[in-house]
Amino acid sequence: MAMFRGENYRYWAFLALAIGLFTSVSDMGSVAVALPSISNHFETALPTTQWVLIGYTLTISALLLPMGRFADIAGRKRIYVVGFVIFIVAACIAGMAPNMTSLIAIRIAQGAGAAMTQGTSMAMIVASFPPQERGKALGLQMSMVGAGGVAGPAIGGFIVEVLGWQWVFFGTALLATVATIAAMVMIDSSRVGQTRGTKIQYDWIGAALSVGALIAFLNGMTWAPSIGYSHPLVVALLVGSATLLVAFVVQELRSSSPMMDIRLFKRRLFALGVLASYLNFLGMQSVRFLMPFYLQAVLGLSPGQVGLIIVPGAIGMIITGPLSGRLSDRFGWRWFTMGGLLVSAGGLLILSTLQPTSPFWLAMAGMIMQSTGIGLFNAPNNSSILSAVEPSKFGVISGFLNLVRNSGNLCSIAIATAIVTATMGTLGYEPTLAGVTAEGSEGLLGAFTSGLRVAYSIMAVVVLAGVVASAFKGQQYQPESETPEVQAAPTSDKASVRQAAD
Repeated sequence: MAMFRGENYRYWAFLALAIGLFTSVSDMGSVAVALPSISNHFETALPTTQWVLIGYTLTISALLLPMGRFADIAGRKRIYVVGFVIFIVAACIAGMAPNMTSLIAIRIAQGAGAAMTQGTSMAMIVASFPPQERGKALGLQMSMVGAGGVAGPAIGGFIVEVLGWQWVFFGTALLATVATIAAMVMIDSSRVGQTRGTKIQYDWIGAALSVGALIAFLNGMTWAPSIGYSHPLVVALLVGSATLLVAFVVQELRSSSPMMDIRLFKRRLFALGVLASYLNFLGMQSVRFLMPFYLQAVLGLSPGQVGLIIVPGAIGMIITGPLSGRLSDRFGWRWFTMGGLLVSAGGLLILSTLQPTSPFWLAMAGMIMQSTGIGLFNAPNNSSILSAVEPSKFGVISGFLNLVRNSGNLCSIAIATAIVTATMGTLGYEPTLAGVTAEGSEGLLGAFTSGLRVAYSIMAVVVLAGVVASAFKGQQYQPESETPEVQAAPTSDKASVRQAAD
């Protein structure tokens, strides 16, 4: 429609993509809240029921890279819309699932659709905005991620209580339908990476190797906290993953049309930006996963009170994301990425001082500080990474950045859990989080808190390593093989702009 194609097109396109992004992110939280009800309905153990979420997440992570590259070739809008159609159909079927096995299988199919949307949304947002507004666009995207993260559990809890768990899926399908219609009407294919008759061979071998490597790695990291890193299954999965990863790298270096150009890692701005991003997420998810245990089991707070304590941190990320993105367009990326990680590390250091008798506001202050730092960091860092990439590769890099986030989050949970349970074991308690409840003994909860302090101290050091990576990645890189699409260096930085080595 003509009204969506004028000078404000970028905002219409963002609105359409924002609805889809909100849908995708809120789905995770709403389904997580519904898991106990689903478990009771099918009379299955909660560890089995958790595969409704785990299977979905693993599928998304494994397919992000192949789907992002496929969108670069076949057309980003087309893949995005098809992905949401799959997502909608699977959500409707999930609400009518007759048993747990079929529900898990349907959620895996829904994850494939979600990978198609998540692997293309960032690329389309970036392509819709001019290079000098890239940080603002990614900041707005970050605000929608935060909003979806806050709203998902709240909406899901309300729906489960009033209508039943089935309507979590039906409601998601309805919202996804709105997102699909908005994308079809508001997004111009030619302005978000539509192919124009160019035939590019798809690297099916590379896609298969990447999917295999990721499935093995993510499954290994998922099982490790419960059965141990030395268990034969975990060892086999991680060794198999490493073997497939080596084969993937060899394939990509040999391919004339690789799924992902491994040579991008020769560009310092790209490589160190990705490293900083991974270290950021490695520190982040440990807070989101472990703090509810501390707040409920150790401090004795109710789930509702825990929610009220967690929400301000998410709001801080919603506010700082667009702000840092917009300012980084004007003043450059470096100080926002370094400053954001320093603030995040400061929040982790506050959390590393927690005691069983600490006031709740100390935990809340640490979480707000950590989330605010993440908001300051993410948009400028992603903007800097994308500035080092040719526009034709935005889809696969969009998927890759989402993969970095997902793998960092999963590794964060696995590593932090291993640290906490190992500390509990050295203090004479069973090395598991299963007993960390409000009914747990004072000694056990004290041992858990000791492990928490160790974990957050280590994670603070990890995030500080990200500060070093951000400091040395450089300020600007200009791709040579295509028409440059790199934001101009800010006036205040022009005298000190450095080219990243290629």
